[in-house]
Amino acid sequence: MRLLVLGTGVMAKNQLTHFSKIDGVTVVGAVDTDPDRLSAFADKFGIEKRFLSLDEAIAWGEFDAATNITPDRIHHPTTLALIAAGKHVLCEKPLAENYPKALEMTEAAEKAGIINMVNLTYRNVAPLQRAREMVLAGELGTIKHVEASYLQSWLVSRAWGDWRTESTWLWRLSTGHGSNGVLGDVGIHILDFAAYGAATDIDHVFARLKTFNKAPGGQIGEYMLDANDSFTMSVDFANGALGVIHASRWATGHLNELKLRIYGEKGSLEVIHRPGGSELRGCLGEDAETATWREIEVTPVPTNYQRFAEAVASRIQPDPNFRHAANLQKVLDLAMVTERERRELKV
Repeated sequence: MRLLVLGTGVMAKNQLTHFSKIDGVTVVGAVDTDPDRLSAFADKFGIEKRFLSLDEAIAWGEFDAATNITPDRIHHPTTLALIAAGKHVLCEKPLAENYPKALEMTEAAEKAGIINMVNLTYRNVAPLQRAREMVLAGELGTIKHVEASYLQSWLVSRAWGDWRTESTWLWRLSTGHGSNGVLGDVGIHILDFAAYGAATDIDHVFARLKTFNKAPGGQIGEYMLDANDSFTMSVDFANGALGVIHASRWATGHLNELKLRIYGEKGSLEVIHRPGGSELRGCLGEDAETATWREIEVTPVPTNYQRFAEAVASRIQPDPNFRHAANLQKVLDLAMVTERERRELKV
Protein backbone atom coordinates (compact mmCIF):
# COMPACT_ATOMS: atom_id res chain seq x y z
CA MET A 1 0.00 0.00 0.00
CA ARG A 2 1.35 3.39 -1.04
CA LEU A 3 0.16 5.78 1.66
CA LEU A 4 -0.26 9.55 1.60
CA VAL A 5 -0.24 11.42 4.93
CA LEU A 6 -2.62 14.39 4.91
CA GLY A 7 -1.76 16.67 7.85
CA THR A 8 1.55 16.43 9.71
CA GLY A 9 0.72 17.40 13.30
CA VAL A 10 1.14 15.47 16.53
CA MET A 11 -1.26 12.65 15.63
CA ALA A 12 0.48 12.15 12.29
CA LYS A 13 3.72 11.36 14.11
CA ASN A 14 1.85 8.83 16.24
CA GLN A 15 0.32 7.18 13.19
CA LEU A 16 3.60 6.99 11.30
CA THR A 17 5.27 5.12 14.16
CA HIS A 18 2.61 2.43 13.63
CA PHE A 19 2.43 2.43 9.82
CA SER A 20 6.22 2.28 9.53
CA LYS A 21 6.18 -1.12 11.26
CA ILE A 22 3.65 -2.72 8.89
CA ASP A 23 5.03 -4.88 6.08
CA GLY A 24 3.87 -3.78 2.67
CA VAL A 25 3.14 -0.18 3.66
CA THR A 26 5.21 2.60 2.12
CA VAL A 27 4.61 6.24 2.97
CA VAL A 28 5.09 7.94 -0.39
CA GLY A 29 3.99 11.51 0.29
CA ALA A 30 2.92 14.09 2.85
CA VAL A 31 0.65 17.14 2.66
CA ASP A 32 0.49 20.20 4.90
CA THR A 33 -0.28 23.88 4.36
CA ASP A 34 2.55 24.83 6.75
CA PRO A 35 5.83 24.41 4.81
CA ASP A 36 8.06 24.37 7.90
CA ARG A 37 5.97 21.74 9.67
CA LEU A 38 5.78 19.71 6.46
CA SER A 39 9.55 19.77 5.96
CA ALA A 40 10.31 18.83 9.56
CA PHE A 41 7.85 15.93 9.42
CA ALA A 42 8.97 14.64 6.02
CA ASP A 43 12.64 14.87 7.01
CA LYS A 44 11.96 12.97 10.24
CA PHE A 45 10.23 10.09 8.45
CA GLY A 46 12.23 10.16 5.21
CA ILE A 47 9.30 11.11 2.96
CA GLU A 48 10.40 12.36 -0.44
CA LYS A 49 7.22 13.79 -1.97
CA ARG A 50 5.90 16.90 -0.21
CA PHE A 51 2.81 18.92 -1.13
CA LEU A 52 1.38 22.19 0.17
CA SER A 53 -2.13 21.28 -0.99
CA LEU A 54 -4.17 18.13 -1.42
CA ASP A 55 -4.96 19.16 -5.00
CA GLU A 56 -1.25 18.92 -5.82
CA ALA A 57 -1.03 15.45 -4.28
CA ILE A 58 -4.10 14.21 -6.14
CA ALA A 59 -2.77 15.60 -9.42
CA TRP A 60 0.41 13.58 -8.77
CA GLY A 61 -1.74 10.59 -7.87
CA GLU A 62 0.94 7.98 -7.13
CA PHE A 63 -0.70 6.64 -3.95
CA ASP A 64 -3.34 4.05 -3.14
CA ALA A 65 -4.68 5.35 0.15
CA ALA A 66 -4.54 8.34 2.46
CA THR A 67 -4.70 8.86 6.19
CA ASN A 68 -6.57 12.10 6.86
CA ILE A 69 -5.16 13.77 9.99
CA THR A 70 -6.35 17.32 9.32
CA PRO A 71 -8.35 19.44 11.82
CA ASP A 72 -11.96 18.32 12.34
CA ARG A 73 -13.58 20.90 10.05
CA ILE A 74 -11.24 19.93 7.18
CA HIS A 75 -12.18 16.23 7.20
CA HIS A 76 -15.28 16.73 5.05
CA PRO A 77 -13.88 18.55 1.98
CA THR A 78 -10.56 16.70 1.91
CA THR A 79 -12.10 13.25 2.32
CA LEU A 80 -14.63 13.93 -0.43
CA ALA A 81 -11.77 14.98 -2.71
CA LEU A 82 -9.88 11.76 -1.94
CA ILE A 83 -12.98 9.66 -2.56
CA ALA A 84 -13.56 11.41 -5.89
CA ALA A 85 -9.99 10.48 -6.80
CA GLY A 86 -10.70 6.83 -5.97
CA LYS A 87 -8.38 6.67 -2.95
CA HIS A 88 -9.01 4.57 0.14
CA VAL A 89 -9.29 6.69 3.29
CA LEU A 90 -8.52 6.30 6.98
CA CYS A 91 -9.99 9.42 8.62
CA GLU A 92 -9.30 10.69 12.09
CA LYS A 93 -12.29 11.10 14.38
CA PRO A 94 -14.76 12.73 14.35
CA LEU A 95 -15.65 11.93 10.77
CA ALA A 96 -17.18 15.39 10.34
CA GLU A 97 -18.48 18.37 12.29
CA ASN A 98 -22.08 17.19 12.04
CA TYR A 99 -24.23 14.29 10.93
CA PRO A 100 -25.31 15.64 7.49
CA LYS A 101 -21.67 16.09 6.43
CA ALA A 102 -20.70 12.71 7.89
CA LEU A 103 -23.58 11.06 6.03
CA GLU A 104 -22.52 12.72 2.77
CA MET A 105 -19.00 11.34 3.22
CA THR A 106 -20.39 7.90 4.05
CA GLU A 107 -22.63 7.71 1.01
CA ALA A 108 -19.86 8.96 -1.28
CA ALA A 109 -17.43 6.34 0.03
CA GLU A 110 -19.95 3.52 -0.28
CA LYS A 111 -20.92 4.57 -3.80
CA ALA A 112 -17.27 4.75 -4.85
CA GLY A 113 -16.55 1.35 -3.33
CA ILE A 114 -13.41 2.52 -1.57
CA ILE A 115 -12.16 1.19 1.78
CA ASN A 116 -13.28 3.68 4.42
CA MET A 117 -12.36 3.62 8.08
CA VAL A 118 -12.41 6.02 11.03
CA ASN A 119 -9.54 5.95 13.49
CA LEU A 120 -11.41 5.30 16.71
CA THR A 121 -8.13 4.48 18.42
CA TYR A 122 -9.57 2.79 21.49
CA ARG A 123 -10.64 -0.13 19.32
CA ASN A 124 -6.94 -1.01 19.72
CA VAL A 125 -7.57 -1.75 23.43
CA ALA A 126 -7.47 -5.54 23.74
CA PRO A 127 -9.59 -5.69 26.95
CA LEU A 128 -12.40 -3.86 25.12
CA GLN A 129 -12.31 -6.39 22.30
CA ARG A 130 -12.38 -9.27 24.80
CA ALA A 131 -15.27 -7.72 26.74
CA ARG A 132 -17.33 -7.51 23.56
CA GLU A 133 -16.58 -11.15 22.77
CA MET A 134 -17.79 -12.18 26.22
CA VAL A 135 -20.97 -10.13 25.90
CA LEU A 136 -21.73 -11.62 22.47
CA ALA A 137 -21.04 -15.12 23.81
CA GLY A 138 -23.72 -14.58 26.45
CA GLU A 139 -21.35 -14.87 29.41
CA LEU A 140 -23.00 -11.89 31.13
CA GLY A 141 -26.56 -12.82 30.20
CA THR A 142 -28.91 -10.01 29.29
CA ILE A 143 -27.21 -6.63 29.69
CA LYS A 144 -29.12 -4.37 32.07
CA HIS A 145 -26.92 -1.35 32.82
CA VAL A 146 -23.84 0.32 31.33
CA GLU A 147 -21.53 3.00 32.77
CA ALA A 148 -18.84 4.73 30.72
CA SER A 149 -16.54 7.68 31.39
CA TYR A 150 -13.73 9.53 29.66
CA LEU A 151 -11.75 11.60 32.14
CA GLN A 152 -8.94 14.06 31.33
CA SER A 153 -7.20 16.65 33.47
CA TRP A 154 -5.46 18.95 31.02
CA LEU A 155 -7.45 21.96 32.25
CA VAL A 156 -5.94 21.50 35.72
CA SER A 157 -2.57 19.96 34.81
CA ARG A 158 0.30 20.86 32.48
CA ALA A 159 1.26 17.24 31.88
CA TRP A 160 0.38 17.55 28.19
CA GLY A 161 1.16 21.26 27.82
CA ASP A 162 -0.24 24.62 28.93
CA TRP A 163 -3.65 25.28 27.42
CA ARG A 164 -3.43 28.96 28.45
CA THR A 165 -0.62 29.65 25.99
CA GLU A 166 -0.63 26.87 23.37
CA SER A 167 -2.91 27.01 20.32
CA THR A 168 -2.89 23.18 20.17
CA TRP A 169 -5.18 23.25 23.20
CA LEU A 170 -6.83 26.68 22.99
CA TRP A 171 -8.68 25.90 19.75
CA ARG A 172 -10.31 22.93 21.48
CA LEU A 173 -11.97 25.36 23.91
CA SER A 174 -13.38 27.69 21.24
CA THR A 175 -16.43 27.06 19.07
CA GLY A 176 -15.25 29.86 16.79
CA HIS A 177 -12.20 27.78 15.96
CA GLY A 178 -14.21 24.70 15.07
CA SER A 179 -14.47 22.94 18.42
CA ASN A 180 -17.59 21.24 19.73
CA GLY A 181 -15.91 20.94 23.12
CA VAL A 182 -15.28 17.76 25.03
CA LEU A 183 -18.47 16.31 23.54
CA GLY A 184 -17.18 16.75 20.00
CA ASP A 185 -13.57 15.91 20.81
CA VAL A 186 -13.76 12.75 22.90
CA GLY A 187 -17.52 12.11 22.97
CA ILE A 188 -17.30 9.91 19.90
CA HIS A 189 -14.57 7.85 21.59
CA ILE A 190 -16.52 7.11 24.76
CA LEU A 191 -19.80 6.50 22.88
CA ASP A 192 -18.00 3.96 20.72
CA PHE A 193 -16.23 2.48 23.77
CA ALA A 194 -19.59 1.97 25.50
CA ALA A 195 -21.68 0.77 22.55
CA TYR A 196 -18.97 -1.45 21.06
CA GLY A 197 -18.05 -3.03 24.38
CA ALA A 198 -21.70 -3.67 25.28
CA ALA A 199 -22.33 -4.95 21.73
CA THR A 200 -25.33 -2.73 21.09
CA ASP A 201 -26.33 0.64 19.63
CA ILE A 202 -27.61 3.78 21.34
CA ASP A 203 -31.34 4.26 20.85
CA HIS A 204 -32.30 7.34 22.89
CA VAL A 205 -30.21 10.16 24.36
CA PHE A 206 -30.50 13.03 26.82
CA ALA A 207 -27.45 15.16 27.63
CA ARG A 208 -26.33 18.08 29.74
CA LEU A 209 -23.31 20.17 28.74
CA LYS A 210 -21.34 22.60 30.88
CA THR A 211 -18.79 25.30 30.09
CA PHE A 212 -16.88 26.64 33.09
CA ASN A 213 -15.25 30.06 33.27
CA LYS A 214 -11.52 29.70 32.58
CA ALA A 215 -10.27 33.26 32.02
CA PRO A 216 -11.36 36.89 32.57
CA GLY A 217 -14.18 37.61 30.14
CA GLY A 218 -14.05 34.00 28.94
CA GLN A 219 -11.39 34.84 26.38
CA ILE A 220 -7.64 34.44 25.76
CA GLY A 221 -6.40 36.41 22.77
CA GLU A 222 -8.46 35.51 19.72
CA TYR A 223 -9.97 32.47 21.44
CA MET A 224 -13.42 32.73 23.01
CA LEU A 225 -13.46 29.90 25.55
CA ASP A 226 -17.08 28.92 25.01
CA ALA A 227 -16.90 25.21 24.11
CA ASN A 228 -18.23 22.69 26.64
CA ASP A 229 -15.75 21.27 29.16
CA SER A 230 -17.91 18.50 30.65
CA PHE A 231 -20.96 16.48 29.66
CA THR A 232 -23.25 13.94 31.22
CA MET A 233 -25.52 11.74 29.14
CA SER A 234 -28.22 9.21 29.88
CA VAL A 235 -28.96 6.77 27.08
CA ASP A 236 -31.17 3.84 26.23
CA PHE A 237 -29.48 1.05 24.29
CA ALA A 238 -31.14 -0.95 21.54
CA ASN A 239 -30.81 -4.14 23.62
CA GLY A 240 -32.92 -2.58 26.39
CA ALA A 241 -30.08 -1.63 28.74
CA LEU A 242 -29.90 1.75 30.45
CA GLY A 243 -26.67 3.69 30.23
CA VAL A 244 -24.85 6.61 31.85
CA ILE A 245 -21.97 8.22 29.94
CA HIS A 246 -19.92 11.24 30.96
CA ALA A 247 -16.67 13.05 30.17
CA SER A 248 -14.70 15.98 31.53
CA ARG A 249 -11.45 17.87 31.08
CA TRP A 250 -11.58 18.88 34.76
CA ALA A 251 -10.98 15.39 36.17
CA THR A 252 -8.02 16.09 38.44
CA GLY A 253 -5.81 13.04 38.80
CA HIS A 254 -6.87 11.42 35.52
CA LEU A 255 -4.54 12.26 32.64
CA ASN A 256 -6.48 10.23 30.08
CA GLU A 257 -8.71 7.47 31.42
CA LEU A 258 -11.54 5.55 29.78
CA LYS A 259 -13.66 3.27 31.91
CA LEU A 260 -16.51 0.96 30.96
CA ARG A 261 -18.65 -1.14 33.26
CA ILE A 262 -21.16 -3.60 31.82
CA TYR A 263 -23.69 -5.18 34.16
CA GLY A 264 -25.62 -8.28 33.09
CA GLU A 265 -27.99 -10.70 34.82
CA LYS A 266 -25.25 -13.35 35.03
CA GLY A 267 -22.16 -11.22 35.63
CA SER A 268 -20.33 -7.93 35.10
CA LEU A 269 -17.20 -6.64 33.38
CA GLU A 270 -15.01 -3.60 33.87
CA VAL A 271 -12.58 -2.22 31.27
CA ILE A 272 -10.10 0.48 32.29
CA HIS A 273 -7.66 2.12 29.88
CA ARG A 274 -4.99 4.59 30.96
CA PRO A 275 -1.77 5.85 29.30
CA GLY A 276 0.19 3.20 31.19
CA GLY A 277 -1.94 0.30 30.02
CA SER A 278 -5.35 -1.32 30.22
CA GLU A 279 -7.07 -4.09 32.11
CA LEU A 280 -10.21 -6.22 32.13
CA ARG A 281 -11.86 -7.44 35.34
CA GLY A 282 -14.90 -9.61 35.75
CA CYS A 283 -17.38 -10.67 38.41
CA LEU A 284 -18.86 -13.83 36.93
CA GLY A 285 -20.60 -17.01 37.95
CA GLU A 286 -20.33 -17.90 41.63
CA ASP A 287 -18.22 -14.78 42.26
CA ALA A 288 -21.43 -12.75 41.88
CA GLU A 289 -22.56 -14.08 45.28
CA THR A 290 -19.52 -12.59 47.05
CA ALA A 291 -18.95 -9.59 44.73
CA THR A 292 -15.49 -10.94 43.94
CA TRP A 293 -13.75 -9.36 40.95
CA ARG A 294 -10.93 -11.13 39.11
CA GLU A 295 -8.55 -9.94 36.43
CA ILE A 296 -9.12 -11.51 33.02
CA GLU A 297 -6.13 -12.09 30.76
CA VAL A 298 -6.38 -10.92 27.18
CA THR A 299 -4.31 -11.39 24.04
CA PRO A 300 -3.07 -8.56 21.79
CA VAL A 301 -5.28 -7.40 18.92
CA PRO A 302 -4.42 -5.85 15.53
CA THR A 303 -4.34 -2.06 15.49
CA ASN A 304 -6.60 0.08 13.33
CA TYR A 305 -3.55 0.80 11.17
CA GLN A 306 -2.87 -2.88 10.58
CA ARG A 307 -6.51 -3.57 9.81
CA PHE A 308 -6.69 -0.63 7.39
CA ALA A 309 -3.62 -1.86 5.52
CA GLU A 310 -5.04 -5.39 5.38
CA ALA A 311 -8.38 -4.08 4.15
CA VAL A 312 -6.79 -2.12 1.32
CA ALA A 313 -4.91 -5.26 0.29
CA SER A 314 -7.93 -7.57 0.52
CA ARG A 315 -10.62 -5.03 -0.49
CA ILE A 316 -12.72 -6.29 2.45
CA GLN A 317 -14.34 -3.39 4.32
CA PRO A 318 -13.35 -3.27 8.03
CA ASP A 319 -15.04 -1.74 11.06
CA PRO A 320 -15.27 1.01 12.29
CA ASN A 321 -16.34 2.37 8.93
CA PHE A 322 -17.70 5.76 7.93
CA ARG A 323 -21.33 4.74 8.46
CA HIS A 324 -20.64 3.68 12.04
CA ALA A 325 -18.90 6.99 12.76
CA ALA A 326 -21.73 8.92 11.09
CA ASN A 327 -24.28 7.18 13.32
CA LEU A 328 -22.24 8.14 16.38
CA GLN A 329 -22.08 11.72 15.10
CA LYS A 330 -25.88 11.70 14.92
CA VAL A 331 -25.99 10.84 18.63
CA LEU A 332 -23.58 13.70 19.39
CA ASP A 333 -25.63 16.16 17.32
CA LEU A 334 -28.84 15.10 19.07
CA ALA A 335 -27.11 15.39 22.45
CA MET A 336 -26.55 19.08 21.77
CA VAL A 337 -30.21 19.50 20.81
CA THR A 338 -31.34 17.80 24.01
CA GLU A 339 -29.24 20.25 26.02
CA ARG A 340 -30.96 23.21 24.36
CA GLU A 341 -34.46 21.77 24.45
CA ARG A 342 -34.19 19.81 27.73
CA ARG A 343 -35.84 16.72 26.32
CA GLU A 344 -34.92 13.18 25.34
CA LEU A 345 -34.59 12.40 21.63
CA LYS A 346 -34.75 9.13 19.70
CA VAL A 347 -31.72 8.38 17.56
